Amino acid sequence: MRRFTLALAPLLLALLGGCDLLGIEGASAIAARRDADGKAIGGACRHAGRAIEDCYVLNRRADKGAIFAGWREMNDYMLENKLEVVAPSLPHPGAPAPVTAAVDEDEGGETAGAQSH
Repeated sequence: MRRFTLALAPLLLALLGGCDLLGIEGASAIAARRDADGKAIGGACRHAGRAIEDCYVLNRRADKGAIFAGWREMNDYMLENKLEVVAPSLPHPGAPAPVTAAVDEDEGGETAGAQSH
């Protein structure tokens, strides 16, 4: 029985070495992906003109160090190439709707709900 176990050990090691072929990610691959995702988030935040603190709040699950690295790289790139901020055209899904002041024409141009004294 012991010989069988010793003969089986190299076979198991060979199979475990091929985990990448099975689609199982290693810890280093997961860490590299999280880092790349964080840098992409940070770069996108800077390109959209968001402050780094806002980027942290909007992306709580991402690594803050990676976000900052991406934000800083994009900031340097934008300054070097004199690029302007591209304002996002869609609000963030979790952000509240912007409040707009409605003008009440019956009140002589004052905003709705405002009282004149």
